[in-house]
Amino acid sequence: MSNTDPNHFDVAVVGSGILGLAHAYAAVKRGLRVAVFERTGTPLGASIRNFGMGLVTGQPPGVMLDLARESRELWLHLAARAHFSAREAGTLLFARTAAEHDVLQEFMIVRARQYEYRASLLQGEKLEALYGGRFRHHRSALHGTEDLQLYSREAMPALVAYLHSQGVHFRFNTLVHGAGDGRLSTTAGEFRAERVIVCSGHDYLTLFADKLQSMNLKQCRLQMLRLKTEDALPLTHAVLTGLSCTHYGAFSDLPTARAVHAEIEQTAPLLNKHGIHLLVSPTPYQELIVGDSHHYGIDSPPFNSEEVDELMLGLVEHTLGTRVKVVERWQGVYGSKGPGPFTATAIDDKTSVVLMHTGIGMSVGLGLGERVVKALLSGDALPSGNPATAPLPTTALA
Repeated sequence: MSNTDPNHFDVAVVGSGILGLAHAYAAVKRGLRVAVFERTGTPLGASIRNFGMGLVTGQPPGVMLDLARESRELWLHLAARAHFSAREAGTLLFARTAAEHDVLQEFMIVRARQYEYRASLLQGEKLEALYGGRFRHHRSALHGTEDLQLYSREAMPALVAYLHSQGVHFRFNTLVHGAGDGRLSTTAGEFRAERVIVCSGHDYLTLFADKLQSMNLKQCRLQMLRLKTEDALPLTHAVLTGLSCTHYGAFSDLPTARAVHAEIEQTAPLLNKHGIHLLVSPTPYQELIVGDSHHYGIDSPPFNSEEVDELMLGLVEHTLGTRVKVVERWQGVYGSKGPGPFTATAIDDKTSVVLMHTGIGMSVGLGLGERVVKALLSGDALPSGNPATAPLPTTALA
């Protein structure tokens, strides 16, 4: 674009979470003049509060698995250039009971073969060999080797800095309160763009509230912890348990998963009540990010439940075989309960809204941004989550 008007861009992105940055990257690498508008001084939403997991193994076959694999390659490409950590050790999903083990076996026999998930089931001597036998009290472990760990608190600012170096214009502390037909009204004045892409997370009111209302969207609020272990535990894998088999679409629709859900309801109903399943993501600093719970509503209550934290701490201590100390507590919030795992909606000829309705933006966002920008520039249909064929993952803030 030859226009040098400082308030006129090829692409304007509203929101600097992972979806917003994904669209900005997809546009700037095509030589377009790009601006990102963000109401806060730095990304502070779901993309900074999460586990930093680029989870491939948990995604259901179809568009979500494809997006996760595409995103993985983009994360590795960006990590090498923006100088942030992207660990490739993968995940360990531990089966603690026979029912959980049955799900992992069915996944390996049926789904992993059919859809070429890169995973292996560790039992016996292979399980014993993990971390000096620390996990021998579990029945088995699914090792997903495609999964990444990203330390979001560093990866997101590093990605902003890299995009800035590539020519993306960032307008932080700038609220966009009106958009349409290539125009943006903001607290910093009026701007124009050939394409406007709104990635507003769980804010359904500031822009296009009338259009979004019909989707009956909700917010999901999570309780999160940062921990240190009492024992020396140089954990390099992310850790999950069979509880996740009832949450992630790669497992949740398998016939054996029903028995896991029933087992949880019978032995630990509070886990189902609070939507708790265990995710443990080691940071580059020998700490652990741990969660999570799920509370759905129109708004996110500000009050944490100590019962939820105690349940999560009990799970992590049993799973890892060590006592832990809490370093930090916080809440994650993301958009949820939409018509599919994500929506990409055209508002007018120049304006689109792209929203995640699950907490897996870090896992699939870069791939989704690439697909949306490609579709907008080519005139093709915007990508669809196609919920009829893609089971909806309900887990959080990956």
